[in-house]
Amino acid sequence: MIRIIDFHTHTFPDKIAASTVEMLAQKSHTRPFSDGTAGGLSARAKAAGVTLSVVLPVATNPRQVAHINDFAARTNEHTEQTGLISFGCIHPDCPEWKAELDRIAALGLKGVKLHPVYQDVDFDDPRYLNILSRAGELGLIVITHAGADIGYPGVERCTPEMILRAIRQTGPVKLVLAHMGGWREWDRAEELLADQPVWLDTAFSTGSITPLDDGYYRPEDLPMLQEADFLQMVRTFGADRLLFGTDSPWSDQRESIDWINALPLPEADKNAILGGNAARLLEIDA
Repeated sequence: MIRIIDFHTHTFPDKIAASTVEMLAQKSHTRPFSDGTAGGLSARAKAAGVTLSVVLPVATNPRQVAHINDFAARTNEHTEQTGLISFGCIHPDCPEWKAELDRIAALGLKGVKLHPVYQDVDFDDPRYLNILSRAGELGLIVITHAGADIGYPGVERCTPEMILRAIRQTGPVKLVLAHMGGWREWDRAEELLADQPVWLDTAFSTGSITPLDDGYYRPEDLPMLQEADFLQMVRTFGADRLLFGTDSPWSDQRESIDWINALPLPEADKNAILGGNAARLLEIDA
């Protein structure tokens, strides 16, 4: 029995989870698959056979950062019971960004999540470059939303070109590019980033999106990576650099696992994608 690690999930405090998920669903015109609470994620993950879910909090303003990181540290006190491990967060406008990154490392958090679209800053902005460099020095994993965002049509904050410029200007860092290197920008990601020292997660890039019944989208309006294109990216980047992720609550974990298992890949590659690579990056037992 392999250990399945979902490297890309989101939860919200119980008192605001319902309203937050509803707001995001309306903004993205897509249907969530869970209620956005930690308890809901834990239950659905266990039912799907996921043994560890990495929770990725996002700070949309600098004032939230310290509070979110404290909450993340408390979440990790119960990982053995819940199967949830939380990263920290940082905001590019945080005045004490360096001290907060140091504190994140001291709290034992494995990494931080960046979201250039939500934080309204280009990924190759000097503020992010400073964060990437310091995170690298501290051994923190940095995972960033990459590519387009379904809730912000036309907004370009983390293109493959920006990612490449950022990598060339920072020191070594364990950098994970969510959504297979750039949501809906997969060809450019493959062209520009295959030889760069990055990892990719599969979140919100495989299977299909379920739109709301509001007529805004039809399923065919939102094509995801088709099997042949996904397999080509596996060949280009290598199965050892791919991390299974679902973007829960926006994708169903069981369906996402089944999609990976149905691929015509060697079992060793599937096992690496579903959990082995994440265990290695997180430095935990596979």
